[in-house]
Amino acid sequence: MVLSIEALTSTYPGHVAVADVNAIIEPGEVVAIVGPNGCGKSTLLRSIARLHRPVAGRVRVGGDDVWRLRPRQVARRLSLLPQQPELPEAMTVAGLVRFGRHPHQGLFRQWSPADEQAVAHALAATGTTGLADRRVDRLSGGQRQRCWLAMALAQQSPLMLLDEPTSMLDMGHQLEVLQLVRKLAGTGRTVVMVVHDVNAAMRFADRLLAMNDGRLVADGSPRQVMNPALIRQLYGVEAEVLISPRSGRPVVVPDALSSYGPLDAAVTRALKEH
Repeated sequence: MVLSIEALTSTYPGHVAVADVNAIIEPGEVVAIVGPNGCGKSTLLRSIARLHRPVAGRVRVGGDDVWRLRPRQVARRLSLLPQQPELPEAMTVAGLVRFGRHPHQGLFRQWSPADEQAVAHALAATGTTGLADRRVDRLSGGQRQRCWLAMALAQQSPLMLLDEPTSMLDMGHQLEVLQLVRKLAGTGRTVVMVVHDVNAAMRFADRLLAMNDGRLVADGSPRQVMNPALIRQLYGVEAEVLISPRSGRPVVVPDALSSYGPLDAAVTRALKEH
């Protein structure tokens, strides 16, 4: 199912968070949205998910404007894993994953063997079957994130939106979650995710959407778009962009001696004064 973002502009009072963004994302792609803090990454994702109404432009999923669909219709086309999902107290893993079936329930459509099969498949695909009876709040960060991904997978939507799925995870758990994302995309799903770690984004994504000050400044494969000038534009950092001999993908190596902009200058002045 094709995702089309057309001249999308989203604002908050007194602030333009996303400005005139255009992109077409094809089925099966893994797309990482990267850029500095406050550049509009999460607002773009929330606007796609119909959680933040844009002031201009539109988002189409499968050709239909998401703001003209009913919430249940949208939920059958896309699922969202937010940065800090709220967890009901004492919820088990199986109970959490069953929430993913909510868009498929209704007055004349109650829980069915198909729902049970979808939950079982989601648990198996994310390696959480053995955790089904455990409380989510008693699991490690990596385990919890896999459980949330299982819930999104049980929703059986063709488009998955992930807002910083590796936030607060150590390196091992980050790799575990991102490898799982790649496997999910291998089943034909489209994944659009906000990722802070640009090297992780380039390692696991087919395509980067690089944002700065609410605008899309680069769009393409990691090898096409990543270069020292883009790193300087996004983060104010001098860096080398090398090609990993193992993955064949770019790797950013920051120059530890380079200037880091106004904050760096202010800190240097303060240290000299004291």
